[in-house]
Amino acid sequence: MADTSEGAAVCPANSRHAPGSANIGKKTSKKSRPRRGKRGRRRRNKNSRTPPPHFPPEAEEGNIEYKLKLVNPTQYRFEHLATQLKWRLQEGRGEAVYQIGVEDNGLLVGLTEADMKASLKTLKRMAEKVGADIALLREREVDYDSDKTTRKIAEVLVRKVPDDQQFLDLRVAVLGNVDSGKSTLLGVLTQGELDNGRGRARLNLFRHLHEIQTGRTSSISFEILGFNSKGEVVNYSESRTAEEICESSSKMITFIDLAGHHKYLKTTIFGLTSYCPDFAMLVVSANKGIAGTTREHLGLAMALKVPIFIVVSKVDLCSHGTVERTVRQLERVLKQPGCNKVPMVVSSPDDAVTAAQQFTQSACVTPIFTLSNVSGESLDRLKVFLNILPPLSNSKEQEELMQQLTEFQVDEIYSVPDVGTVVGGTLYSGVCREGERLVVGPTDEGRFLRLKVGSIQRNRSACRVLRAGQAATLALGNFDRSFLRKMEGVSVFISVQFNTLKSIGTCSF
Repeated sequence: MADTSEGAAVCPANSRHAPGSANIGKKTSKKSRPRRGKRGRRRRNKNSRTPPPHFPPEAEEGNIEYKLKLVNPTQYRFEHLATQLKWRLQEGRGEAVYQIGVEDNGLLVGLTEADMKASLKTLKRMAEKVGADIALLREREVDYDSDKTTRKIAEVLVRKVPDDQQFLDLRVAVLGNVDSGKSTLLGVLTQGELDNGRGRARLNLFRHLHEIQTGRTSSISFEILGFNSKGEVVNYSESRTAEEICESSSKMITFIDLAGHHKYLKTTIFGLTSYCPDFAMLVVSANKGIAGTTREHLGLAMALKVPIFIVVSKVDLCSHGTVERTVRQLERVLKQPGCNKVPMVVSSPDDAVTAAQQFTQSACVTPIFTLSNVSGESLDRLKVFLNILPPLSNSKEQEELMQQLTEFQVDEIYSVPDVGTVVGGTLYSGVCREGERLVVGPTDEGRFLRLKVGSIQRNRSACRVLRAGQAATLALGNFDRSFLRKMEGVSVFISVQFNTLKSIGTCSF
C-alpha cells in the first residue's frame, strides 16, 4: 500500500505506464530531477560568489599607504597620521601614493561620497602640515557586500613642495631609429608647442649646424621637463629659463637625446653607459615600424638592464590599421625568448597610472604608447605616466650611497670664459659640496692631482650640495684641463680627508 500510494502521488491517474515500482521510479526521477538541478545551481552560485577585489597587502616599507577612511580624526590621531605621511614621503624620496577606501590587507571596501570628501579633506590637511600637495589620480567604484550604495576608492598622489633644489630627478634616455621622431617628441614635451609636421619642434634641441640642415641628431643633448607638487607640467611654455623650471618643480625628468643613425652608434652607447639613465624611452615610427637601429637600441637597453617603455609616434600619418600592425609587431618582438617582456598598450589615462606603478614593480612589464606630435593625440597619457613614474631606488639605498666616499665621473669637459675649467658628469657615491677639496685621476703616470670645487650647477641653475646619483657640472677654476679626460680615459674625482688619499677609483669601459 505504501508503494501504491507513493506511486499514485507521483504518477498521473491516466499514465500509460504500469503502476510497477520500476516505472514509478523512472517517472519520479524524470519529474523531480529538474527541480533538484535548479536548487543545486542556486546553491553552487551562492557558494561560488566572486571574491571581492583586493590589492596586495600593505607593505611596511615603500611609499604606498592604505587607508580605509580619514574622517574627523582626533588631534592625537591627526599628528600620528602626519608623521606617517612624512615617513612615506621619505621612502618615496618626496612622493607618496595613498589608497583611500582600502583596508591594510588590501581589501577594496570603498567609501560613500560624504566619507570620501571628508577623507580627502583630512589628507589635504596632513599634506599641508608636512609641506606637500595632493593630486587625485583616479577614482573607481567597487562592489562590496552587494551594498546598493555607491562606494568608491581613490588613489591620491602626495608630493612635497619644491625646497632648495631638492627635487626628484629622473633620467630618461631617448632611443630609436633615425627619423622616428625622437627630437620632435622632446621638443613638444619640453617647449609645450605642437609640431607643424615639418620638424619645427626639434630645432631648439640641435647643437650643430649640420644637425639643423639634415634633421638628424649626431650628438648628445639634454632637455628637462618638470612637474610641480600638484602634478602640473612645468616647461618652457611658461618658464623662460631652466632655473625657473627647477625652482617651480618638485620632480624633474631629464631627457638624454641620443643619436639614431647607425654611424653614430658609438655615441649612443657612450650616452647609455656614462649618464646612467634610470629609464629608456624607445621611439618607433608608426608608418615604418621596427626598422634600422630599433632592434639594436632595444638590445642595448636590455643588456644594460635599463627599464624600457615604447612610444609609437607619427600616428597621424597612417591609418588605424597600420598603427595596430606596428603595435602587434612590437608585441611579437617583446614576447620573444630573448626579451621575455609583457607588453602593455596604454589606451587611457587610467592605463597610464597602472602602467607607471607596474613598470617599476616588475621588470617584465613594457608600456606601449601611441601618439602624435602634430595633433597632440594621446600626448597627455605620456605626461601622466612620466608624472607618476616613481624612482627605482628607495631612500634607504640612497642613504647608503651618500655615506660612501665621494666619487664623481667626468663625462664632459668645457672651458668657460671668466669661470675656467668646467666638468660635467654624474656623482656615483657620496656628497659633494661647494669648496670641497678632491683629487682627480689617474693621469698617464698613475698619479692623482688635488683640486678644489668652486661652484656646482644642476640643470643650469646653482646648487650648493650634490648627492649620489645626481648629474651636475663642477667649476674647477684655473685647473689645467689637459690633466682631465672623459670617461673613456678613466677620469674620476675621489674624496680626500686630512690631506691623505682615502681611496683610488678607476672605471673601465
